[in-house]
Amino acid sequence: MQRALLAWYRRSRRDLPWRRTDDPYAIWLSETMLQQTRVDTVLPYYRRFLEALPTVRALAEAPESRVLSLWSGLGYYRRARMLHAAARRVIREHRGEVPRDVEGLRGLEGVGEYTAGAVASIAYGVRAALVDGNVVRVLSRLFAVEEDASTGAGKARFWGLARDLVSSAPGDPGDWNQALMELGATVCSPRGPACDGCPVRSFCVARARGLVDELPRSSSKRPPREVRRVALVLVSADPGRVLLARRRPGVLFGGLWEPPSIDGAADAAGRLAERLGVDASTLEPRGEVRHVLTHRRMHVTVLRGPLPAKRRWPVPGPDYDAARAIATADLGDIAHATLTRKVLSLANAAARGVRSRSSP
Repeated sequence: MQRALLAWYRRSRRDLPWRRTDDPYAIWLSETMLQQTRVDTVLPYYRRFLEALPTVRALAEAPESRVLSLWSGLGYYRRARMLHAAARRVIREHRGEVPRDVEGLRGLEGVGEYTAGAVASIAYGVRAALVDGNVVRVLSRLFAVEEDASTGAGKARFWGLARDLVSSAPGDPGDWNQALMELGATVCSPRGPACDGCPVRSFCVARARGLVDELPRSSSKRPPREVRRVALVLVSADPGRVLLARRRPGVLFGGLWEPPSIDGAADAAGRLAERLGVDASTLEPRGEVRHVLTHRRMHVTVLRGPLPAKRRWPVPGPDYDAARAIATADLGDIAHATLTRKVLSLANAAARGVRSRSSP
């Protein structure tokens, strides 16, 4: 089974930039970006990030604002902050060399069992196991594992299987781990898996038992929590400037810039306008942006108004630590979330009442 899967991987694997390098920093960066994010989404961010910060030292020496700016739009910004902190630890405690073993890697901020196993096996050839959603799906079907991977017993079962397999895999353990993930990503999909094209279908216990569509087992997830906010987009016509506020560390979107916002429905706009010293009667409703995060479904009512001439702006609320008018031409250099792009896009739309269609 292992020989068949490895032969398929070497013949059919996707040509991805992190598979053309043995640089542990580049591999670590790719694994961090790929957490809960699609490959197609990651590719342009990965290339841009490496061009700007090509070494772990360059990352460590960069200001956090630069790191967040390069990450803007990729989501899950805690990954960027932890990667940045870990790079500084590598410089400070490991003489600038990414640790070679799982234990050393696990000592870095944001590096869990999976990432440590991935970097150790792919970059350094260590026979370290890894388990992610793709691996769970492949192993659950190959071996007809009934345990839920989110439970203690299920986690132990899948990690035990992964360790047994990587220890016995012929050749490079990094190739083996990537073959498992590649099979899950391209063939053994959650719904409608391409079993007829699977290189290890003759070894699959779930296929033999007719259980492919029932595995892996998983407990039902809680639906995202509904969150309602109001955002004020205050812009000047000449020269083009927009008021943005920076979220303080420790809150959602911490360290990122966005139009000032406040919890609540449309009637909360008056309170926010008062905090900013803006005449609420000048605000024009532009519609609603919907934005889905892992645990939140956000509904943001957007209002647009003229930007008064001020040299200093008050902090718009307890979730912020700074506010300033920024030239619209400079927005690409400011760390911000995809939600901010949606809000600004809707505020600048020509027609009133345009509703933004959400995307995760």
